[in-house]
Amino acid sequence: MNRKFNPSDILSHVRPHPMQANALSDDEKIEKISTHFKEIMETLGLDLTNDSIRNTPQRVAKMYVQELFKGLSEENFPKITLIENEMLYDQMVAVRDISVISLCEHHFVTIHGVAHVAYIPSQGVIGLSKINRIVDYFSRRPQVQERLTKQIADALCFILDTDDVAVHIKAKHYCVISRGIEDVNSSTITSDLRGAFKTCPETRSEFLKICL
Repeated sequence: MNRKFNPSDILSHVRPHPMQANALSDDEKIEKISTHFKEIMETLGLDLTNDSIRNTPQRVAKMYVQELFKGLSEENFPKITLIENEMLYDQMVAVRDISVISLCEHHFVTIHGVAHVAYIPSQGVIGLSKINRIVDYFSRRPQVQERLTKQIADALCFILDTDDVAVHIKAKHYCVISRGIEDVNSSTITSDLRGAFKTCPETRSEFLKICL
């Protein structure tokens, strides 16, 4: 079986992100962002001749392109191979407490939490770390948690060729913590339960207990 995927095929089956075509190289993006971020800092009244912040525009630009927003680039989608389910395993496979680091697309501040992901294999399985990598890929974009939850589920349903997929995310949003209401205690929970996880009460209950 061992089916390898083209990232564009997977992403074409994932609900779209608010993006537009961009032919700039990473180096060009870094240069452009650095220039604009320098202007932002100067507009705020910061002295960029100071040793501590002189290179901040370049650091921020590299962080955006190479780390925080690397999920905007198709070429960074993890390499995934669907392996034949030779064991005929037909029970839940769950990976819990997957780290989620993202940025709120409304204010560009941190979203931090954990994801719990499960599926029931059909004809194929994937390496466990690939689930973590898929979560990380879609997290590394300016996001809203609802879309992030759906995108992870969409990708897994297509790759695994099954509707029996569940995604649960619990996260803190620093746009709530550091501004506005300034509530440091609240967290946001989103779930996308499909197939047996939605229609079978026992499977749904088993998964949600894992999420506690």
